Amino acid sequence: MGKNKLHIAIVGNPNSGKTSLFNCLTGLNQKVGNFPGVTVDKKTGMTSLSGDLNAEVIDLPGTYSLYPRRPDEWVSYKVLLQQDKDISADVILVVADASNLKRNLLFCTQTIDLKVPVVIALTMMDIAGKKGITVDTSELQQQLGVPVIPVNPRKNKGIVQLKKAISSAAENVYHSPTRDFIDTIDLAKGPVEDIKKIIPGLSNYKSIHYLINHESFDLGDKMQETIENIEQKYQFNHTRTQGEEIVQRYARIKQVMQSSVSEPDSFQKKLFTEKIDDVLLDRKWGYLILLVILFLLFQSIFWLAQYPMDWIDYGFAHLSQWLSQSLPGGWASDLLINGIIAGLGGIVVFVPQIMILFGLITLLEDTGYMARISFLTDRLMRSVGLNGKSVMPMISGFACAIPAIMSARSIENKKERLLTILITPLMSCSARLPVYTILIGLVIPSHYYLGFLSLQGLVMMGLYLMGLVMALIVSYIGKWLIRVKEKSFFILELPAYRSPRWNNILPTMVSKARIFVTDAGKIIMIISLVLWAMSSFGPGNNMEKITQQYEQLKKQPGADSEKLDKELHTAKLESSYAGILGKNIEPVIKPLGYDWKIGIALITSFAAREVFVGTMATLYSVGDEDQSSLLLKEKMKAAVNPDGTPVFNLASGLSLMIFYVFAMQCMSTLAVVKRETRSWKWPLIQLAYMTGIAYVISLLAYQLLK
Repeated sequence: MGKNKLHIAIVGNPNSGKTSLFNCLTGLNQKVGNFPGVTVDKKTGMTSLSGDLNAEVIDLPGTYSLYPRRPDEWVSYKVLLQQDKDISADVILVVADASNLKRNLLFCTQTIDLKVPVVIALTMMDIAGKKGITVDTSELQQQLGVPVIPVNPRKNKGIVQLKKAISSAAENVYHSPTRDFIDTIDLAKGPVEDIKKIIPGLSNYKSIHYLINHESFDLGDKMQETIENIEQKYQFNHTRTQGEEIVQRYARIKQVMQSSVSEPDSFQKKLFTEKIDDVLLDRKWGYLILLVILFLLFQSIFWLAQYPMDWIDYGFAHLSQWLSQSLPGGWASDLLINGIIAGLGGIVVFVPQIMILFGLITLLEDTGYMARISFLTDRLMRSVGLNGKSVMPMISGFACAIPAIMSARSIENKKERLLTILITPLMSCSARLPVYTILIGLVIPSHYYLGFLSLQGLVMMGLYLMGLVMALIVSYIGKWLIRVKEKSFFILELPAYRSPRWNNILPTMVSKARIFVTDAGKIIMIISLVLWAMSSFGPGNNMEKITQQYEQLKKQPGADSEKLDKELHTAKLESSYAGILGKNIEPVIKPLGYDWKIGIALITSFAAREVFVGTMATLYSVGDEDQSSLLLKEKMKAAVNPDGTPVFNLASGLSLMIFYVFAMQCMSTLAVVKRETRSWKWPLIQLAYMTGIAYVISLLAYQLLK
């Protein structure tokens, strides 16, 4: 073998038990990163095989065949075709679902024909037994020519035998079958023979893949040109060759199934899964149950995340207070407290929601219900250019757009994934709640209809519905504007219902939180520091003059130092670069009913929407933590324009609420969109269209109501 460490690649169909087996082999010895060039999670881990032989295991994305369509399928494909510079596997561990063996054998036999060391792990034997399916593993092993080991990762069964088989495969105890599973050379005899002459060592089947996908391989210009010439010489037809291969494979798979698998009569009594589906996928009850489950999911994110988020806020507030009391005054202390610590707090406070959301989504995926949600909503989503898999990111966006956008990776079609990412921030996230709450309390009367329907509650619900409706409208328009030729096929397997893998939920939650903090967090910190600098410094020596002026006022007899300190803070903010920017944008936002102070709040709340309330508190001299939000509302209610009219009335209040419904106002989301799309193009488009919609509709609302 010549290596101190073995490298194992786990591949297989989606929902075949691949991740369960990976978790069983590696335990807690896992790392999560990203494959180079694509936003696909890269899970690696270490396992001990036999004696002192250790192996690095990599969990490759699931794929149904060796003809990739999605970015994650290309990752697996390039590893199997030995075209990945970073990953070189000594053994390919193919996971096959015994309860859906016919479908799984397509990918298994394609991998075997690549003539690489292969071991097949046969999972779901218990489910196959419940279906009345019996698999003769000895006969199946003889037919395929590679080791076939039944395993149950959930109960740790068959793992010892599997590790022995992997070690033997690596030491060439098992040899690749001399004959192909099908006569692949007959599919394209002339071009295959020519390819094997210029690239010695290729199997017949691997040669066909070089003919079909060589443009995506790193072969050099001369080799690419040579392969193109071979294609032209024989008029090689990709589609026909692929079609003939699939037909031949399934014909041969049918023979294998007849000799090694015993299946029950098709009139067998319905399985438990099918009985549940009769209710959960019913046209009436199915949608009602879906709404209840989504409501509970949505509420749980608020209920469960509220306490840890409060603890984080409390912890960072006390840390800031302690630092401000312990450190000497000056710009360095201010940078640490109001720049770095505040920025870090703005990142970490999202972590509970991200962890809880992905934990609950993992729970739904493990039980098998997530696929049913996509199935039920596909018709509505498809009418606006999306598909059924878009609904979970959109619903998740009501809690926080950041994990919601990250969860859009499950959408295979590039256009539908991009549309989902672009519209998800229109869902009213929890960060908008503080803004909605204070503005509704300011301008909407506390009136009840029929004794129990609160007008304020109805307005709040209307704001949420407004974002959802606009998201569907934008998606409908976007499907005509985004030019992606990739066809959309909503092919969905409904997995059997299973008990969740509780030991898998926590690692998933931790890995998603780590990705957010390390990747998006970098950009958030940079923008937080820029906003701090804009709010702390101003041109020339204006800030020093203001400080000196207020210091003199404090020395006067009977001066209220506490009040003067608050006025000083407000005056310095007004003279800072952020304040000047607020003054400069006032002519632009004046038609919406906003003054320069609201302009500053719009700028500072770009770091996080909930900062709006804190900025208002500072601007209206209500900065003490022990003062209630009621006092803040009274101060805001008392604020007047130069002409004596109130700053916050029904027209300006609704205008501001509508602005926050539609405007991006979240640098964290932009950072995550940039990470997911690997380009600044789409976050900038997103920022532009959302700001445009927010401005126009807020303008209409104010002008009609004033």
